[in-house]
Amino acid sequence: MLSDLIQMQVEVTSKIPMQMQRYLYSQVHWQSKGLCLLGDRGVGKTTILCQDLLKRYASPLRALYISADYVQVLSYGLVSIAKDFFAEGGEALYIDEVHKYPHWSLEVKNLLDVYKTKQIIFSGSSSLDLNASKGDLSRRVVYYRLLGLSFREYLELAKAIELPVLTMQEILTDHVTHAAELVKKHPMILQYFKTYLAHGYYPFFMEGLEDYIVKLGNVIEKVLFEDVATVYQLRPTTIPVLKKILWLVATSNGLIPNIDKISKNIAVSRELIYDCIEYLTRSGLLSEVLPYGRGNTLIRKPGKIYLNNTNLLHAIYGSLKLEMDAGGVRETFFVNQVSVKHKICLHDKADFFIDDKWVMEVGGKNKGDYQIRSEKESFLVLDEMPIGFGKKIPLYLFGFLY
Repeated sequence: MLSDLIQMQVEVTSKIPMQMQRYLYSQVHWQSKGLCLLGDRGVGKTTILCQDLLKRYASPLRALYISADYVQVLSYGLVSIAKDFFAEGGEALYIDEVHKYPHWSLEVKNLLDVYKTKQIIFSGSSSLDLNASKGDLSRRVVYYRLLGLSFREYLELAKAIELPVLTMQEILTDHVTHAAELVKKHPMILQYFKTYLAHGYYPFFMEGLEDYIVKLGNVIEKVLFEDVATVYQLRPTTIPVLKKILWLVATSNGLIPNIDKISKNIAVSRELIYDCIEYLTRSGLLSEVLPYGRGNTLIRKPGKIYLNNTNLLHAIYGSLKLEMDAGGVRETFFVNQVSVKHKICLHDKADFFIDDKWVMEVGGKNKGDYQIRSEKESFLVLDEMPIGFGKKIPLYLFGFLY
């Protein structure tokens, strides 16, 4: 059994690139006895797991990588594999796609309780099931979440352009200097940004651009049919409802949800609409931006719902044979990148309110500031502008926050 699993490990790890490490790698406390890496499908969890294995453990006899959907793993069982491997002197067990293993949380809990001197490191594509299991594992496991590529990371991976992370304060106060230096060295930066918006968020673009959108479409289908449907034990008739809501959000350039109207148009209950939006948000396909306010003010105001990232927009628009709206792409990118490290809310006069401090209006290069002129700490975030000036900041710079 172990010899077969080790052979599979060698085959998987032989294809792992070591030259670039994702932003999260340095933030993870890899020595934790119980460690879980959450993330949406396709963002590169297998790569980061194997990079750590190869870096810290020179021999497969010390650390074993398995995927929970291997036939051998399902046949022998996690407990049996761990028992045999640790009995042979193994120190760490890396379990990929753990949510695909039946009753995984109970067996992982048992492994952590029995093998207190060993490491159990695991990941899962669906944060739905993993989050639901935190009640049993919260005291035993440290959780991290891996996101898709930032624009900065895309430049490093696709163009071998290494650039530092910028803080929000650095972008707001010194964006002209940063943009000028970048454009001087890389005059094609706006073209690179356009490419990133279409197919740069998921690392598997490195496998080829010709079928990238097709693969992304398959990711969407798997999230709906395998993750959401399985975890919540949904009826088959609910999947079309999920798709309709997803398509509605994609074509609304930021959906301000009218639940009664959506319910009537789709001919399902309001409760199901609320549930489906929650399922899609937890699955990583949707992102919700709440209005600014507190208490009753916050409850009364509707939020706004976006697709998680611009690549999803391109995939869905392509499948529907529709022309994309530039405004929706800009706002989706801004929300996706800024929300990683900052609180982002809707604003009454502008598009967004960041950290209860900065007012930001997102638009094309010719957009004026009449909407935010009276607001303190206000900025125009503009697309198709390589270098800004004053309170006009290039949109692409917000892709350097992580």
